[in-house]
This record gives sequence, structure tokens and C-alpha cells, in this order.
Amino acid sequence: MKAIRKILDNMKPHVQKGGKFHMFHSAFDAVETLFFVPDHVTTKGSHIRDAVDMKRTMIWVVIALIPALLFGMWNVGRLHFLSHGEAADFWQMFGYGFWKVLPIIIVTYATGLGLEIIFAQKRGHEVNEGFFVSGMLIPLLLPPDIPLWMVAVATAFAVVIGKEVFGGTGMNILNPALTARAFLFFAYPSDMSGDKVWISDKADAFSGATPLGDALVDNIGSLPSPMEMFIGTIPGSIGETSTLLIILGGIILLATGVASWRILLSTIAGGMVMGLLFNLWGLNDYMNIPAYYHLIMGGFAFGAVFMATDPVTATQTNKGKYIYGFLIGLLAVLIRVFNPAYPEGMMLAILFMNVFAPLIDHYVIEANIKKRLKRAKA
Repeated sequence: MKAIRKILDNMKPHVQKGGKFHMFHSAFDAVETLFFVPDHVTTKGSHIRDAVDMKRTMIWVVIALIPALLFGMWNVGRLHFLSHGEAADFWQMFGYGFWKVLPIIIVTYATGLGLEIIFAQKRGHEVNEGFFVSGMLIPLLLPPDIPLWMVAVATAFAVVIGKEVFGGTGMNILNPALTARAFLFFAYPSDMSGDKVWISDKADAFSGATPLGDALVDNIGSLPSPMEMFIGTIPGSIGETSTLLIILGGIILLATGVASWRILLSTIAGGMVMGLLFNLWGLNDYMNIPAYYHLIMGGFAFGAVFMATDPVTATQTNKGKYIYGFLIGLLAVLIRVFNPAYPEGMMLAILFMNVFAPLIDHYVIEANIKKRLKRAKA
């Protein structure tokens, strides 16, 4: 680290104001803060002294995502060899998946960080660390064979339209990673849905349907076992299949205080309640799917742990977090069952509730004010 510090110290005078390469100051600052704690502090306004800054918070989220990422790489390779009927050991499967997923991650970070640096330079402020998480989340939400140019376009859309137009990190109303996925789904649906996109270089004779895809066409009998869906050895987005490792990531986020247990718990409760209501209704096979299946199918677990708990786009009041999470879980299952064109409802449920999060907080605060006023009069 001393060698890196020495190199950065030698470069620093040239990128500061008045230096020959001042136009690259924001890029240099992003690299420096990646390796070292910033050597400056805020001097105005009221602040809370805390050792956990934004960079440390973002790093914990990335660490929590690593188990799902590594499993996703292995599963990409496993499904590829399985579809072709070829035998392969663990490292062959992981190696194939690694080289499939790595370019997606590189394109996402190159596009997103490049745009963030440009916006930071134009505005004359530092590069925020928020995209370190979004850059990892976006690849995990995608199928393995997604064209890289689509990844770049979607990432640019998420950064510019979903984030920077609102003022950058901490100001956006929609989750950037889900904004990128929604853009791809509605702009290029053939590359984001169907049986052909979830298994890399899939053999034609092999079914590549996800559990939700099978349920959509009333092929309930072909659903994988609950254990297979829980472990994650099924087709799906790169990082969304393994509920087990997503739970591990959730434990990390809860233990470090990054994620809200209120949102996470209420999201699960909302999904279960909606699933049980459909079980009681039971008009078709899809409604009769056991309620807990919805928690381990599709992107429900991933969305609940890593998307719904996003501290920027979620509600801020404690009571509002319960309402926000519960409605996400409820709407996700509702959309799955009632919308035959889109069985995966978690993305739309979270984005919809992102928009209503400020309104929920507003009414929670107003109700609290009225309650206090009544108590004061008494």
C-alpha cells in the first residue's frame, strides 16, 4: 500500500486545480478514495461522528453480494454443460461461468463509473461510491448471454435518467439497478424473457424455462423441488437463483446495520399473505402454488434483501418501512399471478413502491404530528 500511496502522491499535484491534468481530478479522486480514507472532513452543518461512512457501507453490500455472484458463475457453467449433456467438474463449470459473467461486470463498471466521473467533473464534486453497488447488482439481474452493448446502454440509462438527473447518489427516487433491468425488459423483451435466454449457449432440445416460466404456462408439474429452488440449481438471472446464499448476504447486511430488518421482514410477510390468500381463492393451478414457493422463486429473495432495503429509495420512517415492505411483497405476488405477460413481479413492485415511498413517509409523519397535537391539547 505504501507504493500505491507514493504513486498517488506524485500524481496528485498534476490533477489538482491549476494542474496540467485538472480535467481528470474526479477520476483521480475516485481511485484514491477506493484505496485510502479521504484526508479531508466536512466543516459546515451538523454531523454525526461515526466510523461508518458511505464507502464502508457500499463495501459491505458488495461483500454480501459475493456469495450469490460466485454461485451464479458456477450455475451458469453447470447449466451450460448440462444442456449439452457434457460432463464437467466444478472448476470447468465455474471457469465457463466466470468468463461469461466477467465481461458483463466490466462493461457495467466501465460505462457507469465513466459517466459518474464525467458528471462529477462537470459539477465540480467528488465521485460518490454509490455505483460500486449498482455496478455489481446490474450484472446479477441479467441473463448470462445478454449482449454487452445492451448492458452498456441500460447502464447508461440507469445512471443518467435514473440517477444523475435527480442530482446523483442519495437523490434518486428509483433503484438504479432495477431501472437498468426495467429498461432492458421493456426495450429488448426477447433478450430478457423466454426459455432461451437463461442458459448460456443452450442446446435446443433442453428446456431453459425458469420456475416462473413453467408456472406461467400452467406447467406446474414441471416445477423444480423446493430444495432445488432454495439452493439455486435452476435457470434464472445470474445472481437471483440461490435463496440460500441470498439469505447469507442478508445476514451480513443485517449484522452490519446496512439493511433494515423492518423492510425485509414485512416484505416476506406481504408475499406470504398474498400467496395464502390466493391459496384460499384457488381458481387455477398458479393460485394453488404453496405460498412459500413465491419466496424462493424468481427474484423475490434477491429483491427483498438487496433492492427493497436500499436506504435511498426506501421509506425512512420506522412505521413507513413496515408499510413499504409489506406492499412490495403483496404486489410482487399479485403481479405474478394476475399478469400473464410478466410472471416476475418483484422488479415492478419495488419500482412502484420506490415512487410512493415519500408519500408513505409524509402520511406517517402527518399522523404522528396529529397524534402529538391531540396529546398536547389533552
